[in-house]
Amino acid sequence: MTNDDIQAKMQEAVTNAGGLDKSVKFDFGDDGQIHASGETVTQNDDDADCTIKVSKDDFIALASGNLDPMMAFMSGKLKVEGDMSVAMGLQSLFSSM
Repeated sequence: MTNDDIQAKMQEAVTNAGGLDKSVKFDFGDDGQIHASGETVTQNDDDADCTIKVSKDDFIALASGNLDPMMAFMSGKLKVEGDMSVAMGLQSLFSSM
């Protein structure tokens, strides 16, 4: 799955959810990033209320339901910087991807 694919799927999920109240960035390290704010999803490296650092492979596993978000966090596969409540509210977004 490319970053363009991830962006498209996330855009659809964000639009269906009516947008996000706060911004979130998924930082894939050398594989780029996805930034979502309001009803817009980009691949820009913009500041966000919450930054989630995760490998692209683990992100794909999270989005497909093959990796539990809490287990990923507890095992260090996923790191959250900033507003933790934003990260906690993303479960419904992932379930619609």
